[in-house]
Amino acid sequence: MAEHDKWDIKKLIILRTLRERGTVTATAEALLLTPSAVSQQLTNLAKQLGVPLLEAQGRRVRLTGAAHLVLRHAEAVFEQLERADAELAAYAHGDAGEVRVGAFSTAVPALVVPVVRALRVARPGVRVQVREAEAGEAYELLGAGEVDLALSLTARAVPGAGGGRFTRVPLLADPLDVALPVGHALAGAAEVRLADLAGEAWIFGGSGPWSDITRGACEAAGFAPRQGHSAAGWTAILAMVGAGMGVALVPRMAVAGREDGVVMRALDSDRPRRHVVAAVRRGGEGAPAVARVLDALQAEADALTARRPG
Repeated sequence: MAEHDKWDIKKLIILRTLRERGTVTATAEALLLTPSAVSQQLTNLAKQLGVPLLEAQGRRVRLTGAAHLVLRHAEAVFEQLERADAELAAYAHGDAGEVRVGAFSTAVPALVVPVVRALRVARPGVRVQVREAEAGEAYELLGAGEVDLALSLTARAVPGAGGGRFTRVPLLADPLDVALPVGHALAGAAEVRLADLAGEAWIFGGSGPWSDITRGACEAAGFAPRQGHSAAGWTAILAMVGAGMGVALVPRMAVAGREDGVVMRALDSDRPRRHVVAAVRRGGEGAPAVARVLDALQAEADALTARRPG
């Protein structure tokens, strides 16, 4: 075997997926393989490299120190291959190609659809394929290669380049308003603070970025929100607020003023925000079509921010 033949890219991808998914079964499902095939490929890789990669941990396996060392170097290889793909795309297609975008529901009408319309005119060779997905799924889809660019949410602004496998680009900080029932005691108040609502029943999802954002905003205001009801869709959340079942934080970009029986109030003194982030696999941002879509998203985000107060 030649010196470099032992570095088998397909087997390294299996090892990386095992690190991310945690179990052989989950790795097999993600890569459309059988568990026995995953185990056999990793056994062969260990023989090729001459180091143990897995060790038993009860009924499961975990990566050895050698496996983590191998993956640390492999990540540099994967990043370089992404750059190679980007350069080949530029050579073969120029300013053309398809970009698969994964976006959470409220980002589709507010950001992605206007970008598709703009690119039809400015860059007709760039095609955008849209996949709606929960914000929490963004990096999973991106890591699995199912999308080329993902839009997600975070409670805090992030730097332009994130660690690990992805490059993250902050797009906008969307103010969060509070949704109150029309008959609420604070519906007509001159100013509403989050701390004034500490005793209320809050409506938000049980997990994921939006749950983290709601909990983080309330905790920053000095209290832990009591979850009265759990819902992920804005139609359901606002319907429950309108029925007097609780209060909720609502992104201004998403649904302000859509539901009867609901009063939207700005939180002027301690206004929380959610941050919308675009992410690509590291090295892939150089692909011309991806760069065009990123630029168009940033331009639309800037325009959206300029149209909104505060």
